[in-house]
Amino acid sequence: MRVALSIAGSDPTGGAGLQADLQTFAACGVHGAGVVTALTVQDTVKVKRVLPVFPNVVREQLQTLAGDLTPHALKLGMLATDDVARAVDHGLDAFARTGPLPPLVLDPVLAASDGTPLLERRALPILCTLIGRAQLVTPNLAEAKTLCERDVSSRAGVEAAARSLVEQLGAGAALVKGGHAADAPDDCLALREGEGVIVRWLAGERIPAGPVHGTGCALAAAAAAHLALGADVAESVERARRFVAEGLRRAFAAGEGARLLGRA
Repeated sequence: MRVALSIAGSDPTGGAGLQADLQTFAACGVHGAGVVTALTVQDTVKVKRVLPVFPNVVREQLQTLAGDLTPHALKLGMLATDDVARAVDHGLDAFARTGPLPPLVLDPVLAASDGTPLLERRALPILCTLIGRAQLVTPNLAEAKTLCERDVSSRAGVEAAARSLVEQLGAGAALVKGGHAADAPDDCLALREGEGVIVRWLAGERIPAGPVHGTGCALAAAAAAHLALGADVAESVERARRFVAEGLRRAFAAGEGARLLGRA
């Protein structure tokens, strides 16, 4: 059994965060392990409170786990504060003591769908350091705009941001998600290839599911699961996109707010 580790915040609805990552790992056929970075008080309508885990406890979770279990891929989500982000950066070293760091997929969670901040602004520098350790980073348009300080209202701008995440910030690959675009929800994938970077546009489909919670978490977790199973980045991205599309087709209402992804 292959193992994927999620390092993320807790979402009590189960629609996003650590809980959704573990569901996604199971659906993709890998065992899911989890390290909690923050607790949230939220429902399907709104995030009401964020309580970061003590940074030393986050680091201790990672170091203790690394002494016993070797994940085949890592997925990094909500970090909440710069201190937690720094603890994660240090804690990841425990998984690289006997070899290279397992493939890392980083979902740069900056804010909830309702606009609630989920990462302190002062944590952006350490987040960028973590991006440099990632095999794949998966920002939405707003996150790419913030991280790269670029206008992403055009396809040329999106391509430039995707390239910047690889060339300037050091990610192995970047998938800038177009689900929030006003027109076609196409994704832009930038891949490091030799000394250069190639960019591919991946056609998206606008699935009429209404507001759905946790799509970004699921995509990154599914990509991590397929990396753990031995697929390369491009194939992992394609499989993850298909997983999310099917989840959107199966989306269901569990509360009064956004719908949740369905899983087969």
